[in-house]
Amino acid sequence: MIVIEGLDGSGKATQADILSQKFASENVDFLHVSFPDYDEPSSVLVKMYLDSYFGSKPEDVNAFAASSFYAVDRFASFVRRWKKDYEQGRVILADRYTTSNAIYQLSKLPKVCWGDYLNWLCDYEYDKLLLPRPDLTIYLDVPLKMSQKLILDRYKGELSKRDIHEKNVDFLSSCRESAFFSGKRLGWEFINCCDEFGKLRSKKEIEVDIWKKVGDFIAS
Repeated sequence: MIVIEGLDGSGKATQADILSQKFASENVDFLHVSFPDYDEPSSVLVKMYLDSYFGSKPEDVNAFAASSFYAVDRFASFVRRWKKDYEQGRVILADRYTTSNAIYQLSKLPKVCWGDYLNWLCDYEYDKLLLPRPDLTIYLDVPLKMSQKLILDRYKGELSKRDIHEKNVDFLSSCRESAFFSGKRLGWEFINCCDEFGKLRSKKEIEVDIWKKVGDFIAS
């Protein structure tokens, strides 16, 4: 199981699509999944949370409740859509996964609790819900100022389209910090999406870096 992670606006979906095309060209037997699964009713609580039904700030829903919204959606997707594929040995390529809880929900807690939360999260989703553990997680790192610009470009400048996470810059700043903590603790691979001058690297350059990490992993 290979997961592509990153903050909003980091290009996860784009790079996951590119990697899917690469897998297809290399005759890799794979299935591409994405979370949350907005086409399914299992995502309703996630949608309500992101649309501010439970409060106008991410912190209005505590880390454990929000984590459960996302975890249940993943459980439904696993059981209904890809459990059999995974058990039969197909590569599962995921755009976001349990790892997103380790970024967005961890940041709501005091830092002294971060290690305990990660232990709880892994036990809850992998040991109790029996979701597969990722074999490789690739985190696309984009500085916050750049990711905010990319989000605005995505919505063509319409600020009202941003969800409860995307509109809260302070929250996203904390999420980037929690991503580095989680990645170091859980063994993620990091890709810097900007060059030494702070300019966004091309999709092709990032694609090459991702494929090298994936290729090395598969070869091993």
